[in-house]
Formats: sequence, C-alpha cells, structure tokens
Amino acid sequence: MAGKHKKVMLIDDNEVDLKINSKIITISKLFEEIIVCQSGDEALTYLNKHQDDDERLPDFILLDIQMPEMDGFEFLEVFKRFPDRLKEKCLVAILSSTLDFGDIKKAEANPYVIKLLKKPLFPKELEQLLGKYFS
Repeated sequence: MAGKHKKVMLIDDNEVDLKINSKIITISKLFEEIIVCQSGDEALTYLNKHQDDDERLPDFILLDIQMPEMDGFEFLEVFKRFPDRLKEKCLVAILSSTLDFGDIKKAEANPYVIKLLKKPLFPKELEQLLGKYFS
C-alpha cells in the first residue's frame, strides 16, 4: 500500500477544519503531501493547471459539501468533465459535517464519490478506505 497514495487534496472553505484535517492527515502519515484549497474554484484551477502532470495531481480528494460560491456538488459537476485519466487517478470522498439527508443521498449517488466521510476525519476510517482502493 505504501507509496501508492502520495498526495491528498483537501477542499474546504472552513480554515479551522482545514487545519484540523491537515494535522490529522500529517500525524497519520497516510499521505506524503497535502494540497489545501479553500474553495472548489481554487481546486478546479489547480486540477486544470496540472491535469497533464501526474506527479502534481492528487491521488485522493477530500471534498466538503457546504461551501459558499461553489459547493461540493457544483465542484463535482465540473470535475466530471475532466479527462477520464484524471478522474481515475483522483479519487473523491466527501468529508462533511452535513446531517442533511438529501445531501447525504446525493453524495452517495454521485458516480465520482467513493465514500461520504463525517467530520472530523478519523485516520482509521481513512486508512481503511485507502486500503480498499489502493491495495
């Protein structure tokens, strides 16, 4: 499993959540690098810029649902237009504190979302999910 997942992209407008989740990921040593984006737009700009450079692309994306300007679902609408090669490389999990049943159902129904994780992030849960997709 080691070496398979090097980069994770965290997409969240909440600075406190970004700090906490970055810390959890750093301590868990599940990734070598964290790409922090404070909006869906920022994340899409990064993916657009690096779509032909596998070394710069994240292996895994943790996406918040509830964000201003562009929410997680709007991000996924744009994400689905990326080349298949990029979508296959960048697995997306929702990381959200939402209790909205509609949001949860919508997230689980999205073909690009492999799992809905609840905030805060639990390293064990993330490790199990990574083991399932990167073993």
